[in-house]
Amino acid sequence: MLKIFSMFSVVRGYNIPVIAFAQYLAAIFIISPNRRALSIILDGNLLILVLSSSLTIATGYIINNFYDSKKDLINRPKKSQIDRLVSQATKLQVYFTVNIVVVLLAFLISFRAVLFFSFYIFFIWFYSHKLKKYAIVGNLTASFLAVFPFFAIFLYYKNLFPQIFVHALFLFLLLFIREIVKDFENLKGDIANNYSTIPVKYGELFAKRIILILVCSTIVPVYFLVDVYDVGYMDLYFYICLLVLFIFMIVLNKANDKKHYLLLHNILKIIIVSGVFSIVLINPKVLLHAEKLFGF
Repeated sequence: MLKIFSMFSVVRGYNIPVIAFAQYLAAIFIISPNRRALSIILDGNLLILVLSSSLTIATGYIINNFYDSKKDLINRPKKSQIDRLVSQATKLQVYFTVNIVVVLLAFLISFRAVLFFSFYIFFIWFYSHKLKKYAIVGNLTASFLAVFPFFAIFLYYKNLFPQIFVHALFLFLLLFIREIVKDFENLKGDIANNYSTIPVKYGELFAKRIILILVCSTIVPVYFLVDVYDVGYMDLYFYICLLVLFIFMIVLNKANDKKHYLLLHNILKIIIVSGVFSIVLINPKVLLHAEKLFGF
């Protein structure tokens, strides 16, 4: 049971259901809003895509944990102790086995899906093994990989709505900010293990300025989503989000230790997760129809 709990910690099992849920909500409300919600929910190919994405993300956490084991001993000693209940060899066995399962599942959809997930698996490994250690490039890659599962849904439905890209840009900016904040959290471990992150290479003041620029940049996609495109009642989320990001900048300006950066990281997590659930505000009538259909 301890080893199962350890593996759950390694793959961050609490994150994966949220991502899967976000993919379904994005498919229903953003990527394919003209299709009936029930037909999307009962789509077997979509289920395979979401399952494959979830498994790939899980293996991504495994390989990331494998390469960051020494760094995590410094940055997250308690979590590292739990993660080490499962041997490195076992982690690699699970990593390769699950990735093979992902490719086999992708074959059930199409050869394009096989290529998509093969590229995704390789890119995650390359990031964990090489790119993560480099300033800016590592942050950009991590943010891109976090958004990448949604492109699987986008390619499946073949929709080219411009608002999809604006939603993706907003999420990408938040993830980019989060990656730099994580660099502040992991500063000691990064220095000890020769990771050339933005705070390590360019200094904390420069890294804070980059974050402030990125926070201000979120105004651009928010403007388009609220004033140009129709996002229903989700505009309330974006208004609240801007207010929270303003508070975030005040806290960031005064931050000088790990506790402050952990608080900032948690603020960003709340913004991102609440954004997932706020997608339903684009068209709440869909939920009302679902309630009638299933007799809730």
